[in-house]
Amino acid sequence: MYIHEHKDWPELIWKQAELVDLLAEVRHLQGRLLGRMEALGFELREEATLQTLTQDVIKTSEIEGEKLDAQQVRSSIARRLGMDIASALPIDRNVEGIVEIMLNATRKHTAPLTQERLFAWHAALFPTGRSGMRRIMVGGWRTEASGPMQVVSGAIGRERVHYQAPSHDRLKKEMARFLKWFNASSETDPVIKSALAHFWFVTIHPFEDGNGRIARAIADMVLARSEKSAQRFYSMSAQIQRERKDYYDVLESCQKGALDITRWIEWFLNCLKHAITASEKLLEAVLVKANFWKTHAGESFNDRQRAIINRLLDGFDGKLTSSKWAKLTKCSQDTALRDISDLVHRRILVREDAGGRSTSYALRLSSN
Repeated sequence: MYIHEHKDWPELIWKQAELVDLLAEVRHLQGRLLGRMEALGFELREEATLQTLTQDVIKTSEIEGEKLDAQQVRSSIARRLGMDIASALPIDRNVEGIVEIMLNATRKHTAPLTQERLFAWHAALFPTGRSGMRRIMVGGWRTEASGPMQVVSGAIGRERVHYQAPSHDRLKKEMARFLKWFNASSETDPVIKSALAHFWFVTIHPFEDGNGRIARAIADMVLARSEKSAQRFYSMSAQIQRERKDYYDVLESCQKGALDITRWIEWFLNCLKHAITASEKLLEAVLVKANFWKTHAGESFNDRQRAIINRLLDGFDGKLTSSKWAKLTKCSQDTALRDISDLVHRRILVREDAGGRSTSYALRLSSN
């Protein structure tokens, strides 16, 4: 029996006593992180938010098997945040869609969640009206034509059904009940409510596709309410991606169980704790970047050098070679070598390997 087939659904219950210590720990970590970020000043907080949202958008898509271009994501977010680092890079419509959803959820976290808002999110997620090669119902609940909404794994003929969502004819009533609960004031701690909202929405599975990404956006929306802040300094989606197998295992277990979802809430709180802890690395990277530009404030860099240095500070994928420099900055190989040689001479870049064009370079972050 699936959880939504119980006669008392959706009266979800949990054992508060088993969660109280973990919830207190998570709330303490949230407060400590917000306090540390408040001390950094506006510009560094905005940079941390940009890094976090970039990671969040990339990882929430990766969970669903979709790989987005990190620079496109970063540029799209920066433009929407009004940050002058946004480039003229052409941005894919799929990138723009998920960025729009995540920012709408967190920047407007105090606004009600409505059917129209969810439909707009879904339409943004599938701008072509297709999921891959398949045409789907966009900006509306799934229909009878969609067939049974199942989570399935395994080869054709040997499929395993992990979960089957409520039938399409129940969706209008199910979602009306969910939205009424979501928008009502409650004595439930907002962090617990975030876990409940995520589970409840993904259990209804109201759309033909994109339910996981929208469920995570809803959870982030409630977490923003819990912190009374639109700025994000940790990524739940990145942590869920790291714990992806456990994520699906605990979802399946609770969706096939009784109305007590203590195990799901416990997993969610632990995942949130790990996400906040992991944000220490992000904060360190933001500070390293700020210190680098402060140290070199009086020095001259051309636009190509500044762009590549920022890429290195933001986490460059792979090795930096003169060929990659030329490709990324759309300049000749000779110009790339002149740019690089200048930075090596000034002890800003250091050679890692010998070998002509295959020589790679790294940023020198110390004075040694």
